[in-house]
Amino acid sequence: MRVPILKQGEYLIASIQSALTDEDLMQLRDDLADQAGRFRSRGIIVDVTALDVMDSFACRTLRSLASILRLRGAQMAIVGIQPEVAFSMVQLGLAFGEVRTALDLEEGLVLLRQEAAERQR
Repeated sequence: MRVPILKQGEYLIASIQSALTDEDLMQLRDDLADQAGRFRSRGIIVDVTALDVMDSFACRTLRSLASILRLRGAQMAIVGIQPEVAFSMVQLGLAFGEVRTALDLEEGLVLLRQEAAERQR
């Protein structure tokens, strides 16, 4: 199942609506890397609000996606991590590393705009 990716100005927003298979996650990674270059996006938000589970493959894939996007000149933020998902991730030792996170889409956009402003200084 393909994840819908919306273009909002210089940002892309990928909203994951249901659990994804490993193949779906790899397709999302490829789609976002491609569209970030095609649209010259400065920031990408991955919304995981609908997910009630985050496994090690998903965490690793999102971390690598953030690295790929940084190399392409874009920043990434993950938004909408549910409290029980965050708790489980901590218990399992899973982390996003340097990937920025925010409570929701609105805060994610603010975060990416602030980072863009700091890079321009």
